[in-house]
Amino acid sequence: MSSSSALFTPYSMRSLNMANRVVVAPMCQYSAVDGLVGDWHLMHVGQFAVGGHGLFVAEATAVEPRGRISLNCPGLWNDAQMAAWKRVVDFAKTWGNTPMAVQLAHAGRKGSSRKPWLGGAQAPASEGGWTTVAPSAVPFDETRPEPEALTMEGIAQIVQDFAAAAGRAHQAGFDAVEIHAAHGYLLHQFLSPLSNRRTDAYGGDFEHRTRLLLEVYDAVRAVFPADKPVGVRLSATDWVEGGWDLDDTIALAALLEARDCDYLHVSSGGLSPLQEIPLGPGYQVELCAAVTQASEIVTIAVGMIDDAKQAETIVRTGQADMVALARGMLFDPHWTWRAARVLGAEAPYPRQYERALEPFKTQAKPNDPPAP
Repeated sequence: MSSSSALFTPYSMRSLNMANRVVVAPMCQYSAVDGLVGDWHLMHVGQFAVGGHGLFVAEATAVEPRGRISLNCPGLWNDAQMAAWKRVVDFAKTWGNTPMAVQLAHAGRKGSSRKPWLGGAQAPASEGGWTTVAPSAVPFDETRPEPEALTMEGIAQIVQDFAAAAGRAHQAGFDAVEIHAAHGYLLHQFLSPLSNRRTDAYGGDFEHRTRLLLEVYDAVRAVFPADKPVGVRLSATDWVEGGWDLDDTIALAALLEARDCDYLHVSSGGLSPLQEIPLGPGYQVELCAAVTQASEIVTIAVGMIDDAKQAETIVRTGQADMVALARGMLFDPHWTWRAARVLGAEAPYPRQYERALEPFKTQAKPNDPPAP
């Protein structure tokens, strides 16, 4: 079957070859124990590995214990966690053809939270919670205690933690790394003047507020293999007056582009409860399009993109190079197959599912598992 679909045009970054422009965005599962992923993740990641997507990005994975969003979020701060992730990645690659990335993160002042289905409030020490850290002693909201402002030594350690986690990500078999600097987590907290009140080399003007993210990127890039991509997820705006905004994001994109950053995953919000977000289908696409137009860096659009024709239009009109889905993929892990059918395109699939996809099937790849 031939197709002129832009969404289903193959794409490459460094040595990473993707069958199409569909990305499974990171989705926290709150199901790890002591930072270790387990059987839930084997099932969760495995279903996406065979889904025909261009790229799967594993959930926010903490670079140190205080960097977890919740007590049940995964980590890559020790070798046991690396081995647990390797089991999942090896399983996914045995049965599927979807490349695997991992999002490295530090939650900062939004850490030590209860699971969302338990309310999401900050967990006390009696529940295994911890004192959170941030650029400044400014809590996320009035329900949370003040975080501990990081010292210069603490900041330097954070940079080392990201680098060490990136090395373990490579050992675990991940094909790419995404640095999480969005949604109000630590690196975003340093970027925004709403949360960063420092007066030293890591606070104040744009240059100083962006310093930590750039140092983290440089450290990760230095240890992660040169043939594997490193991208960054950003919140393009805080949606709060006086906060981080689109102009800041475009300026930062230029700095990352100069460092050969492989892509920007453009999201928004998450830093302040005062945010006013105009929610609606594709509500963040215009932000991504502005970054795309202002730079040469590869971009990924995300945010309430659930319709195949909507995703096709985003790529075809040059608003983004790729399109990511999160909740839509949770609801329908076979979204990419359905989108291919709508657009008259092809997406990889395992031979075991062949009967479900006829006559919309592709030729099996050489490394597809044999049919039983």
